[in-house]
Amino acid sequence: MGDSSRDSHEVSDSADLATIRARLEADRADTLTRATALSRDFDGIVAANALIAVDDEHDPEGGTTAFERAHVAALMARTREHLEELDRAVERLEQGTYGLCEECGTTIPPERLEIRPAATTCVRCARAGRR
Repeated sequence: MGDSSRDSHEVSDSADLATIRARLEADRADTLTRATALSRDFDGIVAANALIAVDDEHDPEGGTTAFERAHVAALMARTREHLEELDRAVERLEQGTYGLCEECGTTIPPERLEIRPAATTCVRCARAGRR
């Protein structure tokens, strides 16, 4: 990673930093709200199953219940991953490396960061699947 790509990326002022930080914090707050709702849904599924004897293998509704539980668990895992991505993005912001591709070192286009504030790769590297 050359200094020229780093220099061209430098955030111009504290207003830019504040805007980026606010976007990351808003995304994190939304994700935490989603995590809370998913946790409540998961607890509800587990509690409902505890009230009745469910035999997933023989009960016609058991497969649906198992699927719902697995689906919500997968969504919860993805939500936790997204929170970790956002936390790493804040760390990159504080270190001055936010917006630089972790693969090739070039600047990640602002449009990509607008859509995916926690993005760690430029479009070219993301397409290449080099993570």
